[in-house]
Amino acid sequence: DAPSIAKRTGAGVVAIPEVLDLCTGQAGDLTVYPMNLGGTLELPFGSVRMVPAQHSSGVAGGIACGYVVRIGGRVIYFAGDTSLFGDMRLIGERDHIDYAILPIGDNYTMGPEDAARAASLLGAAHVIPIHYNTWPVISQDAAKFKELAEREAGVSVHIAAPGETLELA
Repeated sequence: DAPSIAKRTGAGVVAIPEVLDLCTGQAGDLTVYPMNLGGTLELPFGSVRMVPAQHSSGVAGGIACGYVVRIGGRVIYFAGDTSLFGDMRLIGERDHIDYAILPIGDNYTMGPEDAARAASLLGAAHVIPIHYNTWPVISQDAAKFKELAEREAGVSVHIAAPGETLELA
């Protein structure tokens, strides 16, 4: 939905070139910011660094990626669709992660146990679970994840309902 959202709102799209080609092919003239793994893009609100993810990309020639976003004095790691992987520790060592946005759905991404381990590897202070309960195969109990991650990783977990907003402290 990124192309239609960007077209409607005027937002820019940050992605690898293969994904941006797909977006502009769908929506025409968009503000795009091409980058690749390891790169950092400075924007008026802060910065975006593209980091690895372990997942299929769904785009020919594309690669899975996550983002470390610096905004408003906060560091937010958006894992996107990924499995647990050891280099999450390196991401956390380079950046003090205030909020980690992690998938918990299992089957297509990491599940709750691996997401709790990811939070620990990242050294995140807070976690927001994503990519769960949109269809039966990725059904999860977010409250159980909260209990597990808070106990095992020492993080604060914030569960948001679809469409709900969270104020980052």
